[in-house]
Amino acid sequence: MARVRMRDVAEHAGVSVRTVSNVVSGYRHVSPQTRARVQRSLDELGYKMDYLARGLRSGRTGFVALAVPFLAEPYFAELAQAVIRAAARRGVTVLVESTAGDHEAERRILEGGLTNVADGVLFSALTVPAADVTATAPDFPLVMLGEHDVGDRFPRVGIDNVAAARTVVEHLLAQGCRRIVALGRNGSENGRQRAEGYRQALSAAGVRRVNWLVEPVDDWNRAQGYEAVSRLLEGSGPLPDAIFAFNDALAVGALRALDASGVRVPGEIAVAGIDDVPESAYTHPPLTSIAPDLEVIAERALTLLDEQGRSGGQDTAPHSARREATPFRLVVRESSLRPPQVP
Repeated sequence: MARVRMRDVAEHAGVSVRTVSNVVSGYRHVSPQTRARVQRSLDELGYKMDYLARGLRSGRTGFVALAVPFLAEPYFAELAQAVIRAAARRGVTVLVESTAGDHEAERRILEGGLTNVADGVLFSALTVPAADVTATAPDFPLVMLGEHDVGDRFPRVGIDNVAAARTVVEHLLAQGCRRIVALGRNGSENGRQRAEGYRQALSAAGVRRVNWLVEPVDDWNRAQGYEAVSRLLEGSGPLPDAIFAFNDALAVGALRALDASGVRVPGEIAVAGIDDVPESAYTHPPLTSIAPDLEVIAERALTLLDEQGRSGGQDTAPHSARREATPFRLVVRESSLRPPQVP
């Protein structure tokens, strides 16, 4: 079967080849009526973009790279899916790279390790410090995802970490909890911000500092959540009445440790997390969590990446001050709904 050309689409839609090209490339100054007519012809004829030819003509590949720490972790897998969906709507293909949160791997991203195959990079970092970004001085389109602080050179898209943590803790306080464990301190920027939200909520509620409980972990995964809460339950001090896990993976591990020790959730200890990964609705009991709007994060990040690409990737001044705080919501489930206290 012969390949459908732009000329075929133009004849079918009754427009010029240039108009078809403008629609395919996402050029904004095409009337809605013309765009719809061309799109119908594209769909009916089954036109497929020739990415190699487009790259040779435009100098752009039609690919963007997404670098995340761990694809096996539900949050990053869901984020990758959201980016892939948003990119597909733009006719762009996503190449996914996993860094394992390794500092050297993240530095290689900043040094342009993916720009030989992609027009720009969406980067969710865990360890690389702002000093490395300044020293490396990347000159390609780059948008940071999440809350890890890499300075002011590039835009960053994600939820307000401090506000999200504060919202979770305020909910636990509203349930009557006062001895709330912050589960997740590990020296990361994300951990610092979520601990700050925890402190703000307790301070505003007038909770005594003796009840500000922080449980450190090495990584934010299920095993670390299980081990940390198991240690906590084996200790000699009084038990907490709530656990604020810095992500849902830690919370899932915490729930398993509580169940194994016969601790009732939420009757004895309430639990809540951040990320609202799909399994959170199916834990026992279902987990209260902060749900970031991943679709908005993906759309805004791709828009900012495209703006940098159109300016050649060098003009970072208009974007450097951008810190796009995207929406989030608290999804309340059984794990944190404590029964009313009898006077």
